[in-house]
Amino acid sequence: MTNESQNSEPMSAGPLFVVGMWRSGTSLLYALLNQHPQIGLMYESDLPLLSSLFLLPRKSSWWLNKVDSWNGALTRHKIDSAAIPENISDLPGAFRAVGQQYAKKKGATVWGCKSPSYYDCMTELASWFPQAKFIVIWRDPADVCRSIVRAAEKSPWFARPGMDLRALLGYRRMKKEADELVRRGVAIHQLQYDDLVREPGAALTAICDFIGVPFDPRMASLEGADRSAVYNGDHHSMVKSSSIVANRERPEVLSPELKSKVERYVVFWRKQSGGSWPVKAAVSDGTNPASWFERTTDRVRHGTLRSFDQIVPFLYSFVPVSVWQRYRQVKSRYQRIAAKPSGSEAV
Repeated sequence: MTNESQNSEPMSAGPLFVVGMWRSGTSLLYALLNQHPQIGLMYESDLPLLSSLFLLPRKSSWWLNKVDSWNGALTRHKIDSAAIPENISDLPGAFRAVGQQYAKKKGATVWGCKSPSYYDCMTELASWFPQAKFIVIWRDPADVCRSIVRAAEKSPWFARPGMDLRALLGYRRMKKEADELVRRGVAIHQLQYDDLVREPGAALTAICDFIGVPFDPRMASLEGADRSAVYNGDHHSMVKSSSIVANRERPEVLSPELKSKVERYVVFWRKQSGGSWPVKAAVSDGTNPASWFERTTDRVRHGTLRSFDQIVPFLYSFVPVSVWQRYRQVKSRYQRIAAKPSGSEAV
């Protein structure tokens, strides 16, 4: 008998979104949440980023093919495309159909998705899904940048120019989105990464209370966790391990300039918030807040970077899948050549 046939509980009315800045522990939280038999979240399906696929009404078979070609979401989650109704032509309906099918496969009732890419569109997601719930995880922005620098050594995606600025100003944008959800009365639970890794049982018990499911002790451990939908790559080695690793002493990887910039922004944000936010962020004594000039120039550069990030999925919506796949092959080949150590062709 399958898990799906064993479960007669109805699906949750709205999705559960797990959001955080890149390298903030969202993958760890995803793996722990999915240890619960009633929770079945997708891993970075990022379907909501492809809203332009639904500008014109098309059959489901068309957008399903495009979605899977984008990041392999359907393949990674073993979604049965044939079981998706053919007449779905809107993004909320598409996300619901895919997300609920994935949850049903394990007999879960709580469906949804975790992705850092939702950090600047949570209010839009709440408009599409009025009964959605959000879990937002926060981490010291300096530690976020440190983790990005380390990940860039193993992942070309994190090695892109401007990733540090994307994360730093994205951190503030995520705060604005979270505050707006609170103002609207949307169901949102916020936690700190440090609390999750130091006391996972307590952090996950609070999350279960928020979701409305009983705490399951398996959630406090990575033992036996299903991480089959997580992308391959050495930068995911921690979440694919068997134990939760709390903060450890590691060599400093931030340049003095970047470390100082992060601290200046933290001081500025704390001044703005009356000292209440960011909650856990180390700052050197005597650090001045980010100046108007620095914030303005960074905002312009960040806007340019984000415009590029957003135009790519828009253009993708109008590019034939075969052309996109060819582009990905060429790009992957170029990245492998660029990453090859000098002199590796000798002997």
